[in-house]
Amino acid sequence: MIDRLMDKIDKMKNPTVVGLDPLYDMIPEKIKSEMLERYGKTPKAVSEMFVEFNKGLIDSFYDIVPAVKPQIAMYEKYGVDGINAYIETIKYAKEKNMIVIGDIKRGDIASTAEAYASHLEGVEIEGEMFDPWNTDAVTLNPYMGFDAIEPFIKPCNERDKGMFILVKTSNPTSVQIQDLESPMGDIDLKHIFTLERTPRVYQYVAKLVNEWGKLAMGKSGYSKVGAVLGATLKHTFYSDDVIRKEMRRLMPNTFFLIPGYGAQGAGAKDIKDFFDKDGRGCIVNSSRGIIAAYKNNSKYSDDNFGEAAREAALAMQVDLKI
Repeated sequence: MIDRLMDKIDKMKNPTVVGLDPLYDMIPEKIKSEMLERYGKTPKAVSEMFVEFNKGLIDSFYDIVPAVKPQIAMYEKYGVDGINAYIETIKYAKEKNMIVIGDIKRGDIASTAEAYASHLEGVEIEGEMFDPWNTDAVTLNPYMGFDAIEPFIKPCNERDKGMFILVKTSNPTSVQIQDLESPMGDIDLKHIFTLERTPRVYQYVAKLVNEWGKLAMGKSGYSKVGAVLGATLKHTFYSDDVIRKEMRRLMPNTFFLIPGYGAQGAGAKDIKDFFDKDGRGCIVNSSRGIIAAYKNNSKYSDDNFGEAAREAALAMQVDLKI
């Protein structure tokens, strides 16, 4: 997966992933009224709105954007119909030859973790293999340690899949856990000039992700085990540029998924230190800044929401030429 993703990014010259995270209020009125008339005021109607909206968006940018990242919670909210919309969205993106990152943020152990790994591995029934999710990669929560990660390693190696593990996030209260002192583990911080500080949880997690990544390396020199790092990091210590450079140094062979661009406040200058010396090693996510762009630009309307999304994606591509 990581080699395919990097190849698409290089060919398109665009390290962008679009978050397909639709909300009911984002749906153009024409699509909304059509589905309400057809299915009534039901979860089925909203789910069909999402599929129609997502297909229009994908049609508008599949040739310039390498990947999409649907957040499963937006679909689960509407029950089985919503899950079907999630699967249908992924299927359509794959038909357009896009890389799909399933934003599921799972994190459990034993048989539960193995079941979650079906998002990458598929399922076997009486000798027949099925891949109901069809995602190329997923997001994971490492709070329960390697037991929550290990079942996903096998499909990374055997089925060329990938994962992105939460390391340092943007939400304000993340520091309550991620910035706690973490005396355990041998973390080499000699390259950081704040050496007097005790290592923090997120630094230890970064080191673990780097180690886990050695179990599923791609041909490009980057691992199929990636990291999620918020573009607008919240932290107790260090300046923004130091923490970003530190993450790259702690995880030199780890590909970064960077959410938080655009509507959440981050720009290219905020994330340039996440990239490696060759300007590679990252994919940057924008969700509502692209998919709801038509709502923020008076020259666009419900009828050309796709054109607005494409313009926003092109503007982001230009901005990320850092």
